[in-house]
Amino acid sequence: MKSSLTPCLALAATLVAGSALAQTQGVTANQITLGSIQDLSGPIAAYGKQTRAGLQMYFDELNARGGIHGRQVRLIVEDSAYDPRKALLGAQKLVNSDRIFMMIGHIGTAQNMAAMPIQFERNVPNFFPVTAAREMYMPPTPLKLAFAASYFDQVRTMLPELIKEKNAKRVCVVYQDDEFGLEVMRGGEAALGLVNQTYVERTTYKRGATEFSSQVARMKAANCDLVLMGTIIRETVGVLAEARKIGLEATFVATSAAYTHLIPALGGPVANGFYAMMTTAHPYPDDPSPQIREWAARYKAKFGEDPTVFSAYGWQIGDAFTQAALKAGQTLTVESFMQAIATNPPAQTPFEQRPCNITAQNRLCNNDARLSQVQNGRWVVTRGWVQGATPSTH
Repeated sequence: MKSSLTPCLALAATLVAGSALAQTQGVTANQITLGSIQDLSGPIAAYGKQTRAGLQMYFDELNARGGIHGRQVRLIVEDSAYDPRKALLGAQKLVNSDRIFMMIGHIGTAQNMAAMPIQFERNVPNFFPVTAAREMYMPPTPLKLAFAASYFDQVRTMLPELIKEKNAKRVCVVYQDDEFGLEVMRGGEAALGLVNQTYVERTTYKRGATEFSSQVARMKAANCDLVLMGTIIRETVGVLAEARKIGLEATFVATSAAYTHLIPALGGPVANGFYAMMTTAHPYPDDPSPQIREWAARYKAKFGEDPTVFSAYGWQIGDAFTQAALKAGQTLTVESFMQAIATNPPAQTPFEQRPCNITAQNRLCNNDARLSQVQNGRWVVTRGWVQGATPSTH
């Protein structure tokens, strides 16, 4: 009797273990399937391709070392072209057809907001999206996990000191007419309230716009002396170039959305003096840190080009996911992952050493930011870390 029961018990145990794995979408005995949505063909394709490269490099190296508890990580990337409708379709494919375990590093505010409802219906978390909108962690829900200091708090905490330093009296704003731009504009409103000022001019542009003469003309007519910019790549360069063309002399400052090597590369002299709020620093090949220099050399050997700050974002996101997944143990579920990241928050290395604090009430890793300026074609940090408000104070 004993000998006949033993194989049955072993089979039952195997079936139970298999059943537990089957209940976790995107996790098998040998593989973890992750999804990401990037702009690979639209107006911020440079960001999307670099983020994808950083993610892919991280997981390629991880898989070569044996993966996560013996499981290889498969990353499936869809192209949104920076269009929320395409992001929605991409999310439906990744969640329902590819059956991903988690969405990681999805780029774009409006795009994430279109995709998250599809994910959450299937218990698929949104891990560290590449956008600093507060909606990525507010209201706090178990399936939201964000890492980037919010656009709102970047502006609210940094702008008042810059206004005082420049003795600015006539502050204007130009911003993208969507959820991203509104976050920047509202952060500016909060900042101006702290120095008893209001905008003297507000002007917007549609996503994908390439011509900014009317917006800049309005700001020149308003005699703006500081311009807050809810812009990204070509919009930033376009506004700066038009301002130079018509003689608008002002301090120009944007958020981390415009913190990219492409601004000085594309703008040339018109970009000098431009400020951007930021978190991770651009990883120049001659960075003082030997760790970053070595990482940049590996990246260039793999992709044939120098890394960018968005490459670093991709790497950081992959690393943070892996740290939590390793700590979750052999039985990887959404619940075990969330428990692991809350009790053992990931270190943000090798690029930053900022504390990370994820709790049930706080789904944002940290809300710290700093300020950089383009000086002679290169980003230079001009103000150190400033801590933003905690989510509960918003």
